Amino acid sequence: MDEEISIINSNTRLENIKNFFLHNKKKLIIILILIIIFIFSFFISKEINSNKKIEISNKYNEAILSFSNGNTQRAENILNYIIDENDNTYSPLALYFLIDNEIMISRELINSKFDKIINDLDLENEIKFLVIYKKALFNSDFATENELIDILSPITNSESIWKSHALYLLGEYFMSKNEKQKAKEFYEKILALSSGNNKIKSLTQKRFQNEFVEQ
Repeated sequence: MDEEISIINSNTRLENIKNFFLHNKKKLIIILILIIIFIFSFFISKEINSNKKIEISNKYNEAILSFSNGNTQRAENILNYIIDENDNTYSPLALYFLIDNEIMISRELINSKFDKIINDLDLENEIKFLVIYKKALFNSDFATENELIDILSPITNSESIWKSHALYLLGEYFMSKNEKQKAKEFYEKILALSSGNNKIKSLTQKRFQNEFVEQ
């Protein structure tokens, strides 16, 4: 008797499953098609992105070669193209190359490129903070006090690994202006950090010893 009941229950379950598929055949086919489309789209998108990365990498190498051969204008055009492509790796590198080799000299244009990278790229926080620090470093020779503090505020208000660098840059900025009390405040913040770059801390201690500790 129990065996017969078990067979009936099993047959009932199979019949229910069969009916479910028959009644929902169209919906299931649509879901299956959507899954297949999603899988194909994912791999196609991945392939496109991979090819785009290779293309931008080749463009970056082409820009460096053009600069080495004395074709500065072509190098600048290619590097600007790379920046506008919003690539997380090569867009920042392109901007650094433009600045380090003094290919682009317009302060306004360079700052606009910095802002584009900082605001438009989906960068990890520490990479973004590095770009912000480099922007501040670029502007440190001609920025006002408030401008430099404002640029660095995302870093100085964080617990970033670049915080000690940002504070040291501000300290050195005020030392160059002979505003020692303001510089001292930033040096003290570095020395009070529980973490931070050891080299920066060492430089700060030497600066503090030389400038603020009575001999």
